[in-house]
Amino acid sequence: MSSLIGFREQSFLDKISILNEVSMGKDIADLDPLLDLFQNPLGDTSVDYMVVSALNGVLSSDESSAVKLLESENDKLKVLCIRSCGEFKFKTAVPVLSVLAEQTDDTDLLFELLTSLSKIGGEPALDIFRANITNEDDLVASMSIEVAGELKDEKSVEALITIVKCNNEDANYEVCDLTTWKAVEALTSIGCESSLNFIVENLHHRNPTVRRVVTDCLTELGAKTVPYLRKVITPGADKDDMILAANVLGFIGDKSGLEILMDALDKEYSTDSSVKYAIYEAIGNIGTMKGVISLIDGLDNDDELITLAVINGLDHLVNPGVIKKMIEMISKGGSKAGKIIRAVVTAKALNIFEGLYNEGKIGRFMMNAVVTSKDPEVHEAFRGKLVEIGGEVADADIARLPETVEAGSKKALAVDDSKSMLALYRSILTNIGFEPSIAENGQEAYSFAEQGDEFDIVITDMNMPVMDGMELVSKLRMTDGFETIPIIMVTTESEVSQLELAKKTGVTDFITKPFTPDQLKAKIEEYVS
Repeated sequence: MSSLIGFREQSFLDKISILNEVSMGKDIADLDPLLDLFQNPLGDTSVDYMVVSALNGVLSSDESSAVKLLESENDKLKVLCIRSCGEFKFKTAVPVLSVLAEQTDDTDLLFELLTSLSKIGGEPALDIFRANITNEDDLVASMSIEVAGELKDEKSVEALITIVKCNNEDANYEVCDLTTWKAVEALTSIGCESSLNFIVENLHHRNPTVRRVVTDCLTELGAKTVPYLRKVITPGADKDDMILAANVLGFIGDKSGLEILMDALDKEYSTDSSVKYAIYEAIGNIGTMKGVISLIDGLDNDDELITLAVINGLDHLVNPGVIKKMIEMISKGGSKAGKIIRAVVTAKALNIFEGLYNEGKIGRFMMNAVVTSKDPEVHEAFRGKLVEIGGEVADADIARLPETVEAGSKKALAVDDSKSMLALYRSILTNIGFEPSIAENGQEAYSFAEQGDEFDIVITDMNMPVMDGMELVSKLRMTDGFETIPIIMVTTESEVSQLELAKKTGVTDFITKPFTPDQLKAKIEEYVS
């Protein structure tokens, strides 16, 4: 006998107590009285809510009733049962849910049905999901795309590719919609040859958010991506594609990518400094001793930014051979020697510094560069290393370091996923009287704005993981205090469409890699006197 007999006449507290017991007891005998209370509610919000909870509890122990009620004429009861079947993974509900999904033209109901099917396990209903990949409703389509990816459905690849291609067209590329985002993730998850070839071909998709999602997905996929990226890093390949592919290989950090990068340098696949910089930085990020030879060779390059990337990479791979080679190069003097010493200080390459510190004039030159730096972080880092080295000479050098450096009167925010670039920005900004804040991606940078920090200028990269430069600029322009401040975007992009899109988001001006410190200084001083 049901404990709900005479329920409507009970006091409020008794009703709550009874419904709690029914919910916990899950007695099938209570089903019919609960259905009556659900379809003819009391009008008391608290009690009616408890009725729903109790009915869901009873249905959890009665799969056949839950499935039967899917065909109820009461829409609210039908939705409750759809949700219950999904929550409790009732497999016998799949045929009924599938038929309902095929028959309905109600988008909200369809979404409920697909959600339930996805929770039960979408494979038996895969045809339903496949059919809704191109549904006009973004939520329905995104749910279907997600399931296709989870189930690695190769039959969905063609439809998913079409979605991404459509977003790359002239009329659509300015916005990355939810279905495109999900399609990229699904294609990567499916991971067949055709899907991965396509994803790698879209490393330089015209929409920056799509590029970021592609980069993130390939990085997460890891070593499986490497053979496909090899097809991009080839002689005469597109510059932007090669840069993005090298970045991904560096993010993955797998040794299998090292051979590709070293070949690109040895065989001069590109003479572009931006490409070489990306490759050297990726080799440094992979961080194996096999890459040391390529990095050492990179010290001969005249580009200051490449030298910085090489020093960053070598600092984690220091051995007697590396130090010996650097001593030989610096001892020759000239502009290259000065460039290497400046890079050691700017990059705060403490391991290299320690290896060179006791090398007579070389050590003295490095200390002079440390002392003359206007960056307090540089002083603090090298002070710590000198304490570790110890001795009378180190103590004397510690005494040469200023205890404090007067903070710049102006503030700048610099954003880049490259540690070498961030080190360069710090050096340039402190040198011209700015107090810099740095961030490795747009999300990290935007947190400064959220906590109320104010800046005189923002310098940001375009392509970054987590949040790209375009999205960052767009969000900053909608934030109090950032509506009109100068924003300089640093980019390697050669496509006019990308620069036009950046201007629409609110970028003030651009500087193209490769650039010299003096060029960036001039660009900053153009907007902040």
